[in-house]
Amino acid sequence: MFIDEARIRVKAGDGGNGCVAFRREKFVPRGGPSGGDGGHGGDVLMTASKMHNTLVHFRYNPEYKGERGGHGEGSNCSGTTGKPTELKVPVGTMLFDDDTGTLIHDFLHEGETIVIAKGGRGGRGNQHFASSTHQAPREHELGRPGEQHNYRLELKLLADAGLVGFPNVGKSTLISRLSAARPKIANYAFTTLEPNLGVVQVGEFPHALSFVIADMPGLIEGASQGAGLGVQFLRHIERTGVLVHLVDVSDASGRDNPVDDFKIISQELSQFGHGLDDKPVLVVAAKIDAANPDKLKKLQAMAKRKKLPFFAISAVTGEGVEELKYAIAKAVEQFRKDNPLPEPPPIVKLKPSYPPPPPSKRSR
Repeated sequence: MFIDEARIRVKAGDGGNGCVAFRREKFVPRGGPSGGDGGHGGDVLMTASKMHNTLVHFRYNPEYKGERGGHGEGSNCSGTTGKPTELKVPVGTMLFDDDTGTLIHDFLHEGETIVIAKGGRGGRGNQHFASSTHQAPREHELGRPGEQHNYRLELKLLADAGLVGFPNVGKSTLISRLSAARPKIANYAFTTLEPNLGVVQVGEFPHALSFVIADMPGLIEGASQGAGLGVQFLRHIERTGVLVHLVDVSDASGRDNPVDDFKIISQELSQFGHGLDDKPVLVVAAKIDAANPDKLKKLQAMAKRKKLPFFAISAVTGEGVEELKYAIAKAVEQFRKDNPLPEPPPIVKLKPSYPPPPPSKRSR
């Protein structure tokens, strides 16, 4: 099941309570206070992982807690620090504060880790309250509560190229030709109900170029206003570098003008915004094994007028597929040069939520 949105509630571990104790040993009169400090509560961490490609594990388990710190003990023994809780999200996940809508972090690199809820500080034991005038303190501190937040997770797939077009134009068949992906293929509209990713390799090792291609569910007129599958999956092509626009030039679609098909989908992408209409586009005439010659000529002439790269393919017979694959690879390589990903943030040692307690004072 492909889930690209989820809401979660997280609470870091509370700090342990400080202890009230006194040193009582033979031959040690007036041993003094020896209550240990409580341990700090465990943080809640979030890490980007390529082993995950959906947020389904958050949809059915939305609450996460860090481990509580242990309470202090006598003999100046501090409580144990709570173990952190680590949550794994797919690369491309955006973390929002669900209460304010603020973007907290965008996970663009594998292994990125941030603290999304800091554990509470442990309370101080009575050893810290001793002084020259107060030598038998019975005061101690309770542990501080850990942070708690409500978050919204939104996944935007990181693909280099995206296949777009009307339903049933052959996008799933093409991605199965280009990669090892095996999406559902059938002769009816909206066969694809969720994005499919495939890895394409061009050339031979060590000079091979690999890129990720995404098969998007079919769009129809009014998709940006909620028609068909609506905008539910349009956000997944926001981060694609190249759009491969497939247009059916056979008579099986029931639509008369392939140029209108191209304009309708382009208009929907433009109305959705987020820079989709500024991305480089490859125009692909699909199903040329059963093509209507007039439709093919109209689409080719339109691409020439707009100065867009044009390719004619048949995903069933394989005609023109290799040429298209190399053209997509070339466009992706150019896009990567022009738009390099930002460097991953350096690993920073995170400071605790509260300053550490002063050093322990052993009684004499």
